[in-house]
Amino acid sequence: MYMARITTIFILFMLLCSPAAMAGNKKIMTIRAAKIIAERAIVESIYGLKIKSSESVENMIASGFEGKTNTKTAATIRGIKIDEMAYDAEKDIAKATASIILNEFTNIDGQEINFNGKSFTRVGFATSTPAMAIPLGALRAAEIDAYKQLAKRIVGFTLESQTTVENYILTSDIVKSKVLATIYLARLIDYGWDDQGDAFVKMQIDTNEVSEILGQQIVDVDQLIEVEGLGAQSDDYSTAKSGQ
Repeated sequence: MYMARITTIFILFMLLCSPAAMAGNKKIMTIRAAKIIAERAIVESIYGLKIKSSESVENMIASGFEGKTNTKTAATIRGIKIDEMAYDAEKDIAKATASIILNEFTNIDGQEINFNGKSFTRVGFATSTPAMAIPLGALRAAEIDAYKQLAKRIVGFTLESQTTVENYILTSDIVKSKVLATIYLARLIDYGWDDQGDAFVKMQIDTNEVSEILGQQIVDVDQLIEVEGLGAQSDDYSTAKSGQ
């Protein structure tokens, strides 16, 4: 009887110490983070986001280029579902696919919109491994660049230029562009990474669909506006620039 009890305790101890029983929380945390990123993508698509961007080029050379974009959004929303969840244990990357079906909704500009049951789907990625966060960061940068490109095409932008010529020689040439806008109802068309690891995100806005939803005509733009945003994994530009 005593030996049987010892054997039972030993077996229980071995089960508790097995790899499955000692599984950590990395997978859980990574999956949960991916869900939040996917939910943000849905909010940015339907509610919208504010974009503030500036770019400048000096003397027509890349070493004089500077670009910066900031975005912001905040909304109270319900009804977002996580339709698919995938986790790559080897790379420690989770992918969440979120969707929502909407009727009446108020967007970032305070406009009351009736979507009439339209559905929106977006994906989100996350990781718990810093090295794997680098390509995911490039993808987010490409996403923001795509939003900026859409804003420039639909809302427009401000351009300033100053050129100085002395004794028939160009001495200074400065071009600056600024974007300050809100963008919403963008749909994700494609995304990925090229052979060098640079990320791309393709987005599209159907202006006829937007006009129908908003109840007002969008003029002087194409029906389908598609852009491609780009994002890099490393800042070799600054390294090259500092070495000049």
